[in-house]
This record gives sequence, structure tokens and C-alpha cells, in this order.
Amino acid sequence: MKPRHRKLAIIVSGVSALGIAAALVLNAFESNMVFFFSPTQVAANEAPKGKSFRIGGLVEEGSIKRQSDGVTVNFVVTDTAKFIPVVYTGILPDLFKEGKGVVAQGKLSPEGVFRADEVLAKHDENYMPPEAAGAIEQAKMQKTVMSK
Repeated sequence: MKPRHRKLAIIVSGVSALGIAAALVLNAFESNMVFFFSPTQVAANEAPKGKSFRIGGLVEEGSIKRQSDGVTVNFVVTDTAKFIPVVYTGILPDLFKEGKGVVAQGKLSPEGVFRADEVLAKHDENYMPPEAAGAIEQAKMQKTVMSK
């Protein structure tokens, strides 16, 4: 093989390796990306079917129901406009309470029930995830406009 061909082969293989590495990194980012949706967006079928996403809002007052197994909990997440039932099996955060902010990650079942794999509660009285706070504020504004 001539030196010129050898250089060309090295360059082509280097560019190919970089392309494959970039494709693998982008694929990893895409598969680990989790989007946030409000209950209003979920009710409007804007959430992905069969893919994991996050839903956030407030835990509806009087909606927490614990099953007899002791670890499965049913509750409702609302943005004050729409309500989405959630089922979670596991230990809930200590700050999880009715009327407080929550973000749950999981998938929506064909029946319209959100099956959470993870539940996150706000960590103090003044904090709510920005996405959840924005969704609740937007739902309140829409409710006000519709009532006029």
C-alpha cells in the first residue's frame, strides 16, 4: 500500500470512528431524556404514548388512598384544571402530602392512569419545580379567562 493510500485509510477510519461515537452519544441522550407535562397536557393527549415522562402539579386533597399491601398508593395530580390519577408502588418521600407539589415519573397506561416509577416531593414551603409551578399558573389563568 502506498503511503498516500495509507493516510487516506487512516483518515477515513478516524472519521468513521468519530461518527459512530457521536451517534452512540446522541442515542444515549435521547433515550435518557424525560420530558415534563402538566395534567392539562396529558388530558389533551400531548404526552407520549408508551414512553416515560414526568407529570407535575398538586396532590389533590382527599385523593391519597393506600392499598392493603402497604406500599401501593393511589392519588390524583392536578394543575387545578385537569386531574390525572396516579398509581405508585414504593416508599413515598416524607414531604409527600395532599395539597403539596409533586412530580412523578413513569408511563401513562391505556386506561389513562399514570403508573409512576418515581415520586418527588417539594423540599420546603417555598419551592415547587418550575415546570409544575408554571403549569399550575397557566391552568389558573385559563380557568379565570373561561369563567369570564
